[in-house]
Amino acid sequence: MPTLILVRHGRSTANTEGVLAGWTPGVALDERGAAQAAALPARLAALPISEVVSSPLQRCQETIRPLLDARPELTAHSDERIGEAHYGDWSGRKLAELKDEPLMEVVQAHPSAAAFPGGESMRAMQTRAAEAVREWNARVERDHGADAVYVMCSHGDIIKSLVADALGLHLDLFQRISVEPCSITAIRYTRLRPFLVRLGDTGDFASLAPREEPPADDATVGGGAGAP
Repeated sequence: MPTLILVRHGRSTANTEGVLAGWTPGVALDERGAAQAAALPARLAALPISEVVSSPLQRCQETIRPLLDARPELTAHSDERIGEAHYGDWSGRKLAELKDEPLMEVVQAHPSAAAFPGGESMRAMQTRAAEAVREWNARVERDHGADAVYVMCSHGDIIKSLVADALGLHLDLFQRISVEPCSITAIRYTRLRPFLVRLGDTGDFASLAPREEPPADDATVGGGAGAP
């Protein structure tokens, strides 16, 4: 079965502002995110990409645009099932405000029991994304062969949930996974099991350097902003 290249969108204005964007319209890449997107074609130059699938949200569409411009033979497909989690009433709120919400503790420690007010549950988020990948795997294999490679551009929590699914991890463990903006995660699917062959690869280790303020013990809902 195919190899899936998961690309998290480049750094967005919501990332730098500490806002949980969700499906809020008009959330674009910031200057750094645009530069990350511009570098993506060179990072993927060695791969014979057969299809490109993207979340319909603006920050993902902007991330894959340079890749599509560099490879005009490719057509982008939009799939809402790999769109950001529906955070409901939490959408557009500052993460600093949300950390004191009782639900946040559940999101961090027991996400399989978490459902966002006015939004969806984290279980539903993972299920729709995993179903989308399985359907695209079958479609890409049918159209391009078992050794095909294809790209999906999505969001932090979606990619983390897909990694957990590939590794057979319970959703309650998915907050232990980290994927930075414009990082590349690769999963090779076979008939019996997937293999995680890259995880959150940015080629940049700046985010591992000690910071003046140590990173929080909790995971950043929606994904962090990456290196400063």
